[in-house]
Amino acid sequence: MTIYESAENTKSPTTPGIAPRPLPVFTDRDFWRGGELDLGAYLERVGLSGEGPPPPTLDTLVAVHRAHLATIPFENVHLLLDRPVPLDVPSLTDKMVRHHRGGYCYEHGLLLAAVLDRLGFTVTALTARVLVGAEGRPRPSTHALLRVDLDGGSWLLDVGFGGGLLEPLPLVDGYQVSQDGWDLRLDLITEVGAEEWLLRSFDGEEWQNLYSFSMAANLPQDYVIFNHYLITDPRSPFGNRLMVARTVGGTRYALTNTTLTIDRVGADRADPSGATLEREVRELTVSEVGKVLHEIFDIRLDQEERATVEDRVRGFLDT
Repeated sequence: MTIYESAENTKSPTTPGIAPRPLPVFTDRDFWRGGELDLGAYLERVGLSGEGPPPPTLDTLVAVHRAHLATIPFENVHLLLDRPVPLDVPSLTDKMVRHHRGGYCYEHGLLLAAVLDRLGFTVTALTARVLVGAEGRPRPSTHALLRVDLDGGSWLLDVGFGGGLLEPLPLVDGYQVSQDGWDLRLDLITEVGAEEWLLRSFDGEEWQNLYSFSMAANLPQDYVIFNHYLITDPRSPFGNRLMVARTVGGTRYALTNTTLTIDRVGADRADPSGATLEREVRELTVSEVGKVLHEIFDIRLDQEERATVEDRVRGFLDT
């Protein structure tokens, strides 16, 4: 028909009516790839190997979180070695389980998600805005953490922050707890959206903001994009210093370049009756860094890797 023909000669369009319920958008819903994980090797790595996989209960959730945090360190050594940071489950298993290395938040989060998925838990990946040192300025939401829904409740898990949760926290507004002497609190806030959460810790003098997060779900594909930014952008904090951390009960070890900080709370303090954090700071020589990585953080490097890391640290100190 041309624009000059009468509309009476045209066929009436078919009205769509009420749309049916949508079909599933994603045909591949194996988000966490738990089947690609060597579960037995992981459980042995974190000291939880036994007669078989543990059941998906709260006790298991707590035990896995604690064991992972105590055994697999937070670290950025791969970046100092100029190596890629792949996030697929086989690569994470090879690096963090078989080769006794650690990783940073995306690596920890996706490895733990695969473990929990394999054990039968319902997992959602989240991101958080890190507030430590931000001085009130908003930062992008780039820290990886997890939510697990279990028995009618929801739990926050985070094994990749380097200093935060010892055990999962229930997502309950105003929830405050002391975990082996680490005092933590969750609150609902409305800074950016309608449902945001704020995690804080008590440092012995005042409450410090750690990070804020929403319930917006993420997938591994989202983490891949964030990961690319954090390992390539020159403003990223992960490429210009050595960063390592490990928390075992009431003791937290942190290494930044050649500064080793050991914080102790609760029963791990020299004076267990005290209420404040006990801190020890040691200044290492560059040649001691590789030894400390092995002895305190159980990071196993060969001689060439150790020499490369120490050279990079020496460069950081000279700039």
